[in-house]
Amino acid sequence: MRARRPLLVLLLAGGLTGNAIAAVPEVIIDPGGVSPAALRAITSAVGVITRLAGDEDGGEVSRLRRRARDAVVSTLETQGYFSPRVTLQVGRDIGGETWNITIVPNARTVVRGVDLAFSGGIAAPAFAQRLEALRKAWPLKEGRPFINEVWSRAKGDLLDSVASRDFYLARITRSEARVTAADARADLGVTIDSGPRVRLGELQTSGLKRVPVSLVKRYVNYAPGDPYRQQQLDDWQQALQSTSFFRGAFVTLDSDASQRTVLPNGDVELPVRVRVSEAPARSVTGSLGVDSDNGVRLEGLYRQNIVFGLPVWTETGAGVDRNQQRLFYDVHLPPTESGYRDSIGTLYQHSDIEGVDNSRLAVGWKRRQERHDADSRVEYETQWALVAAYDKTRLAGAPSYEVPSLVATWDWLRRDVNDKYDPREGNLVDFNVGAGATLDRREPFYRTSLRVQKWWPVGRRDVFTMRGEIGKVWSHTQRLPDDFGFRTGGARTIRGYRYLSIGLPRGDATIGAPALFVGSVQYTHYLNEHFGIETFVDAGDAAASFGQMRMRVGYGVGAVVRTPAGPFSVDVAYGQYDHSVRLVFSMGVAF
Repeated sequence: MRARRPLLVLLLAGGLTGNAIAAVPEVIIDPGGVSPAALRAITSAVGVITRLAGDEDGGEVSRLRRRARDAVVSTLETQGYFSPRVTLQVGRDIGGETWNITIVPNARTVVRGVDLAFSGGIAAPAFAQRLEALRKAWPLKEGRPFINEVWSRAKGDLLDSVASRDFYLARITRSEARVTAADARADLGVTIDSGPRVRLGELQTSGLKRVPVSLVKRYVNYAPGDPYRQQQLDDWQQALQSTSFFRGAFVTLDSDASQRTVLPNGDVELPVRVRVSEAPARSVTGSLGVDSDNGVRLEGLYRQNIVFGLPVWTETGAGVDRNQQRLFYDVHLPPTESGYRDSIGTLYQHSDIEGVDNSRLAVGWKRRQERHDADSRVEYETQWALVAAYDKTRLAGAPSYEVPSLVATWDWLRRDVNDKYDPREGNLVDFNVGAGATLDRREPFYRTSLRVQKWWPVGRRDVFTMRGEIGKVWSHTQRLPDDFGFRTGGARTIRGYRYLSIGLPRGDATIGAPALFVGSVQYTHYLNEHFGIETFVDAGDAAASFGQMRMRVGYGVGAVVRTPAGPFSVDVAYGQYDHSVRLVFSMGVAF
């Protein structure tokens, strides 16, 4: 298909063989100055018809020519050209039949007047500002081209804007577009009947078998008579679907006339209907992973929903890799009215990393809250934890020790990224504070840390990334719990060095240090949507103090592949301090 006058050439072939291609007419379009969007729509509509021509006889091809011309006229009308002249001339060239389509679009129809009317409860003086905002948001203003697709979308958006808050029963009672082709003008009119103001009525549930209704009420939390907000219903539905109790959940209002309660002021209460499909009572899952830091990692998890008829779930799991083995049992409580999610659990963990052989038995409580800004992509995660633990630590070439401890921590995370698993633009900030004491000698210790990561898009696909971490420990004891001090090195910290090999030396072991600093810059160039190459420089140290740090620098290149779980990277890194070359691979965001 060829289009003259912008000299755009498009060839439509109807088959893979030479005969099939010859049988399909070549279409040459003289667009006559129509808009690019209209030309794209015309070529698409005509292309569908020409692909049929190769399989038809002469009489049918003649009918297809008429259909092609009619398709051009119809498409022009949807783009605002209501008085075009369209001719289709048949010719022949060395390849077979040609269709020469000439378009004289004439004037494009523009909007002359708009009449947006509202009736029902929304017409009350209390909603005057809202009506003014609706009229300002109307896209087809006077002087704008009248395009059918925009007209249909504008009506739908207007109805949704009314029905999404207060007026669940809103409907369009008038919709007209009077087009005067001779004048190329369109007069538009829409009337929305909002109906009465809607308030939330009683809660009605269906689909519950094992899960008590009290759990649903923890998520769908309101007082009868509260004003209706569609966003609130959507949030409740999302919250129910995100729990382990349900495979599906739907939250709507029951608009059946027999279910309505008319209030003295004319408002209407509609029941809130919650329909759920419960998840299986039990589930067993497993996972297998591998990275350069821990080798092959195998994990298994058993989940039990609803214990002794209570709205709680339990998780029993085990995990093992080259450096660490653990067993745990957690009990998760339903969310509070403020959105807090509490859990309690026990843990046994053993690790043997860089000369530190540590066994831990712990019991703890954790509270977590997630929030997000309704009008932005910013998300917040806050976590409180209180853990009582008993650590038995054996050090290579140094005295071993045992320490019972009680530790309280608070974590705050702010996430503002375009994609949670494969960011290309945005930032992350994670702040942590902790305080604890040894239970046998009452020796206090404290810790704080800050981690930041920033992504900048470069060009069409590339990404430039910077990340940094700083931390400090203050203590009155040498017997810190194994996870309280700072160690670094490995695939997600400073590449080119062994996993957690950078820290405070004690005997032949490397233990957690009181001070930490890590910084990194990385540039990723994507060859296409899935594969790329990256270059990076990492630097940092974990030492007795910031003044005693000796920066370990690692740099290198690697390959990256985008996967549904995040980017998978394979890097060759050179550790300048150790003069070592290491192959590093990992999955996910290095944060």
